[in-house]
Amino acid sequence: MKARMAYVGLQNLPQRLAFSINYYSKLSGLQTICLHSKIKSKKCHILDYLRNTCMHRTLPPGSILPWSFFSCKQERTKLPSKRKQNTSIMTSELLYKHLLKSEQKSWNDISAKYKPMTKIIKKKLKELHKKYTFSLGSPRIRFGDNVYFEENGCIFLSKADDVDEGNANILFSTEDLGFSDTFIQRIRISPDQRYMSLSLKSENSEEATCIVVKLGHLPVVEKVIPNVFSFEWATNDVLYYTSQKNLKCQNVFMTTFTNQKHTKLVYTEQDARFFVDIHCTKDRRFLTINSNSKTTSEVWLVDCRDPFKLPALVQARTKGVLYHIEHRNDELYILTTYGEPAEYKLMKVPVSSTGMENWHLVYALEKKTKLVDLEMFSDHCVMFLKNAGHLYLNVISFVSHSVQSIELPTWACEFELESHPEHTTSTCYFQLTSPVHPPKRFAYSFKENNLIEQAVQEVPIITHCHTTRLLAKSKDETLVPITVFHNMNSKELHGKPLLVHVYGAYGIDLNMSFKEEKLMLIEEGWILAYCHVRGGGELGLSWHKDGCQHNKLKGLHDLKACIMLLHKVGFSQPKYTALVAASAGGVLAGALCNTDPELIRAMVLQAPFVDVLNTMMKTHLPLTIEEQEEWGNPLTDEECMKYIKSYCPYQNIKPQRYPSVFITAYQNDQRIPLMGVLRYVQKLRRAALDYASSTSKEGNWIPNIILDVQANGSHCDSSWEDSLNEVARHLAFLNKELGEACHLQHHTESCK
Repeated sequence: MKARMAYVGLQNLPQRLAFSINYYSKLSGLQTICLHSKIKSKKCHILDYLRNTCMHRTLPPGSILPWSFFSCKQERTKLPSKRKQNTSIMTSELLYKHLLKSEQKSWNDISAKYKPMTKIIKKKLKELHKKYTFSLGSPRIRFGDNVYFEENGCIFLSKADDVDEGNANILFSTEDLGFSDTFIQRIRISPDQRYMSLSLKSENSEEATCIVVKLGHLPVVEKVIPNVFSFEWATNDVLYYTSQKNLKCQNVFMTTFTNQKHTKLVYTEQDARFFVDIHCTKDRRFLTINSNSKTTSEVWLVDCRDPFKLPALVQARTKGVLYHIEHRNDELYILTTYGEPAEYKLMKVPVSSTGMENWHLVYALEKKTKLVDLEMFSDHCVMFLKNAGHLYLNVISFVSHSVQSIELPTWACEFELESHPEHTTSTCYFQLTSPVHPPKRFAYSFKENNLIEQAVQEVPIITHCHTTRLLAKSKDETLVPITVFHNMNSKELHGKPLLVHVYGAYGIDLNMSFKEEKLMLIEEGWILAYCHVRGGGELGLSWHKDGCQHNKLKGLHDLKACIMLLHKVGFSQPKYTALVAASAGGVLAGALCNTDPELIRAMVLQAPFVDVLNTMMKTHLPLTIEEQEEWGNPLTDEECMKYIKSYCPYQNIKPQRYPSVFITAYQNDQRIPLMGVLRYVQKLRRAALDYASSTSKEGNWIPNIILDVQANGSHCDSSWEDSLNEVARHLAFLNKELGEACHLQHHTESCK
């Protein structure tokens, strides 16, 4: 369904506590959360759910099931004849096949003119990739004296005091175990290091397969579990995991690797707005079963000292209250929106009495502050924060009861956190990056109370790129942040090409991690602008709330204000401006195309959500019900239907002069119905042609409306080669469109 990639029921749930927010939140503009041959061993928290279809009786949401209740069979229900519906489905399928075939032929006919430029761009990107991605190697997972890491599908083991990768021993490769054409998404190691569980994913599937490997001289696959989202070891030989089906997680299972092996269903979620995942507290004292919608949370505790005991509820779900759990010294530390203002706060409560009435405030964030992540250690808690576009750390000492705030380098835009399995460590490691700065490793020492810049491997310093932060005044006077990157040596920025980025949904920030193509554009004189509009999460939970449901138009007003300010202060002009968006970002980008097409010359969309109204009317789609908290429910609310219709990109296409548009979509995309994209492109072309034919201007310009439907890849994952090809095609398109505008401008000036 919509480009929802890893939704945020915890909208701004810290990334380490909520790995899936980036990975599974619908419509997030991220293309790949987990690079091939890179372990992202982050904790997991998030939301989605599903109805329990195997129960004979009705249970309240989030019920814990006794062991004896798991063997019931599903009752069969005779379905009524639906001949008319079947005829309608057949007609839709025929139309879909016809449109798809037509677009594939159209792309084959037009793609040739982009191939020479695509080839040149691919070569440049490969060189930059080789130059800048050597930097830090694969992430490490440290257990005592052992360090585990992965490279190209192989798992290695080395000693902690031996940093030379040449001395590492290979344990096994996924291909040797019989799993080729997959990449490793997540790794978990049992406390005694006898077992390793890994999730393996192919490029064209949303679901992952978990394999459990018994380590030793000859590693052996002990168990293969299909369709797994999250998993954690409760003890040396007890694994908990969640199953995923049709983009939803509703059930939690426990499987054992003792002499008497067995698997049991532990928990089921029945509310279709909720998504279930599992997290292990830093000190490995509890597993948490987290059931989250976009606005509400509920957590159950599994005692790792007695993993066969039924989970215990921390606090029953309260509408509008999100909360997530860590543990330290017989106290739960709760990251929650409970209380006023409705932003994240850190609270604590005794394990013996976890009710909300016993929660006590430890620390509250300042207004308009985004909590990116939180790491709990034995004597400290580290909060990774954003405020007004700047990154900083807040280090809370449980010993001195003090809070120290550490500002980070001004060029930094994103944290890339490293795994810290040992809660007693005295150092917190992380990386900083920006779209044009490769990741650089930093550490904060609790003993020394200072920030240390790591220089194990030298990362080239980019000296010619300047970062400018602006505030645009939106229609209602709200100030909207913009982050701009440009070459300090560039002159006459008014005549330089500008690439504007937008997202604005689910409380998710724009992706501002390093990308080789961004650096290439800067080196070639482009200007890059990131518009942090409402609906995203850059200024905290209230920033998202002020841009969802009946506030969606505010994000559109923000985007328009940002582009107008960029042009006003001298960053390019409309004829050299392009807009880029992915997933849910397609809503605002497509809406701007309808309302203010004169502001941009070209637009690039990747797996865009452009048919909001029709999609939200189809409850049989896997994500529609949970998406109602973001977009509203047009089926039961007529005002909501009218409001969605007022901004929906597909609904508001009209004959006018549109910018050129390049769209990449995927046949196997489960999140965005391809039919909606096909219809959008057809309608947009007709409107552009109708306008051109109705005007009598000589040499009337007709935009290029291009759809590239990829047979491979999916909404969340593409191989490096596929990603490279897509980016190169996008940039070839933009170079042609903006290059032609630039050529026409120079030609006109020379004729005067």
